[in-house]
Amino acid sequence: MAREKKEPSKPSTAWQGTYGDMITLMLCFFVMLYNPSEVDITQLATIQESLQMNQTEAETGGLALSVGRLADLGNTISALPALEKGRNLGTAKKKAVSLFAPEIKSNKITISSDERGLIITLAADSFFERGSAELNIDETRETLLHLSEFFNLPDLDKRRFRIEGHTDNTPVSSLVPDTLDDENESNKAKKQKFDSNWELSSQRAINVLYYLADFGVDEKKFSVAGYADTRPKFSNDTPEGQAYNRRVDIVILDEGHF
Repeated sequence: MAREKKEPSKPSTAWQGTYGDMITLMLCFFVMLYNPSEVDITQLATIQESLQMNQTEAETGGLALSVGRLADLGNTISALPALEKGRNLGTAKKKAVSLFAPEIKSNKITISSDERGLIITLAADSFFERGSAELNIDETRETLLHLSEFFNLPDLDKRRFRIEGHTDNTPVSSLVPDTLDDENESNKAKKQKFDSNWELSSQRAINVLYYLADFGVDEKKFSVAGYADTRPKFSNDTPEGQAYNRRVDIVILDEGHF
């Protein structure tokens, strides 16, 4: 009597659960190791630009002998700044957040970053009177001293800085009285009339540099710029938006923006 053939049993898939758990744990481990403050923003932007290509270009590079956009990726990555620069800027950001913690809590200072580098933003209303470029030095001296200490850190020794003045869209003529005859000399200086927001924003940036230089920074590492109301962070349609737009940005420049 012929024996019946047994069909082979299906392989067990129980291992897949264990494998999936292991992969998940590894992913969590590497996410914990990732520190976004150590990323060089310019380097990341360059890599993203190098990886961006549309489907047509991808087909051209793969099906034809013509060179696709990825052909220069190796050279691009080789020419990127060293990771050490990104780490130094990340360390500087941590120190800035720690050093200016009271000012950040009171919204006098905010710290951010973009493709230009690390940005320390001074809320203009905390440092200047409306329509004036004269610093409220009695109230801001300690903050300016901390800023000068920060810019003299060894981590920033080879960096360059740019101080950028910004205003809202309110005409300066509406902020300062037409006649100052009854004012004393000190009040006249505080209420100096400017022809436009261009002069006001530029003078504010210059005055910040003057005080930082008095407190010990090397002014040769700095440049100044005034942008008036041409680069708002928020809409000027609301008083809150205007308040955020009145600011002085001190940018720790990436080497690509010197």
